[in-house]
Amino acid sequence: MNLSVSSYDDLSARIAAVRDAHGERFPGGAEGRQPVHTVYVPADRFSRSTPADFGAEALRLLNTHTPGAGSFGAAFGLDPELAGPVRERVAAKLAAEPVEDVRIDFEDGYGVRDDAEEDAHVEQVVEAVGAAYQVKGLPHYWGLRVKSFADGGHERAMRTLDGFLTALRDRLGRLPGGFTITFPKVTSVDHIRLFVEFLDRLETSLGLPQGILRFEVQIETPQALMDDVENRIGLQPFVTEAQGRVTAAHFGVFDYTAALGLPPHEQRLDHPACDFARHIMQVSLAGTGVRLSDGSTNIIPRNDGPDEVNAAWAAHAAHVRHSLAHGFYQGWDLHPAHLPSRYAAVYAFHLSGVDDVIGRVRAWHEQAGNASGVLDEPATITALTARLRRAVDCGALDESVLPAGD
Repeated sequence: MNLSVSSYDDLSARIAAVRDAHGERFPGGAEGRQPVHTVYVPADRFSRSTPADFGAEALRLLNTHTPGAGSFGAAFGLDPELAGPVRERVAAKLAAEPVEDVRIDFEDGYGVRDDAEEDAHVEQVVEAVGAAYQVKGLPHYWGLRVKSFADGGHERAMRTLDGFLTALRDRLGRLPGGFTITFPKVTSVDHIRLFVEFLDRLETSLGLPQGILRFEVQIETPQALMDDVENRIGLQPFVTEAQGRVTAAHFGVFDYTAALGLPPHEQRLDHPACDFARHIMQVSLAGTGVRLSDGSTNIIPRNDGPDEVNAAWAAHAAHVRHSLAHGFYQGWDLHPAHLPSRYAAVYAFHLSGVDDVIGRVRAWHEQAGNASGVLDEPATITALTARLRRAVDCGALDESVLPAGD
């Protein structure tokens, strides 16, 4: 090979440096299982049996209002061929693992209490968590939502988290796996920087491994999407300042839409203004390893009547489908009635066309093409495999559908 330049070594080294720097900022997708939801329970209402209680009530509603495949399909707008398999899997899920992630809420769902009352509820929660842990009653993921640093609740937030972790350490001698802190209403990257410093000090004081306390940030204000110093749109500065501690970004629909001035009847998960915010979250966090979660539906049944239950299910399932279509595979649930509609929509999403997905992935691995005549790119196969992995993780499919090695 004849070269017109004697050496490219300096360029190669600089190109490699750019590649490595990019890899540090964008290490790829998050590893491990992502829950399909986070269930928020006010701290004063949380007990060791709360996750199981949610499942029992959800299963009762399912069996009362959709006793068979026909009524189930009608309630959730499913193809008749899918209704039976989806209902069977949803019922099994509600019996075995109704809640994948629970957040014990000391923020909006709990409200402002005096210190003595909140301290007492911290002690109550420690006892409930300890008792649930000892009988393997904690969900796969669990944690606390503390008050915001943005509106004067910072001292209470630090006191609650410190008190909880200290008392739990004294009770159990360890921090159970799956623990996550929810950090709400972030308006500035300075909040992230200060919260990380607080967690550093807390770990040192408690004798915890450095970096074990990780958190998810809630995007509930327009200011969170705009760097107020650099005037840049996006959440990359949050990730940088979190120093590896941030695991997810959760969208808060009601605070966000209220801050935009939307009228109450338009403060809903599927409003176009929310799509704009979600897309900024996606673009700025893609490849960072930070997961995305959508917000909640505030429609719940006012009573046990079929009209009320089915109306709540229809609204919630529609919102879940909207989230899934936009690539948000997790959301918030606030009531036991949300569990049947959550799993019905998620399982139907994963099972629709799944045979074609499995065939394409297997054909690509076997280098044999596929029946649809589509020549898939590696990125497409990665996305299809990720879809199958999500379906297996949440119980929609069996592990056997995954290609060997995945």
